[in-house]
Amino acid sequence: MPFVEKDGVRIHYEVETVEILLELIKQSLTSGDDVMTSGFGKFCVKNKKKRKGRNPATGKGLILAPRKGVKFKWSGKLKEKLNTKPKTKKRRVKSIKK
Repeated sequence: MPFVEKDGVRIHYEVETVEILLELIKQSLTSGDDVMTSGFGKFCVKNKKKRKGRNPATGKGLILAPRKGVKFKWSGKLKEKLNTKPKTKKRRVKSIKK
């Protein structure tokens, strides 16, 4: 991967840091631990029961086995930031005289 400078930091290191962080999250979830990041949210393992399903190709009904899935619950701070409209400056429109 080529090294690209951005604000004095090599992008390669930023990508590597994110990959390490994601690997740590995967390891924690695999061992059954929840992962909570302040101001962002919480990842947790959710046990799902067996349920009825359907093969879309044949339409035949079947029973899906119990499994585990990852659930993400976002924090109140993140929810607030995402749902708050950014303040914009009002622009004056100049009229064009002919």
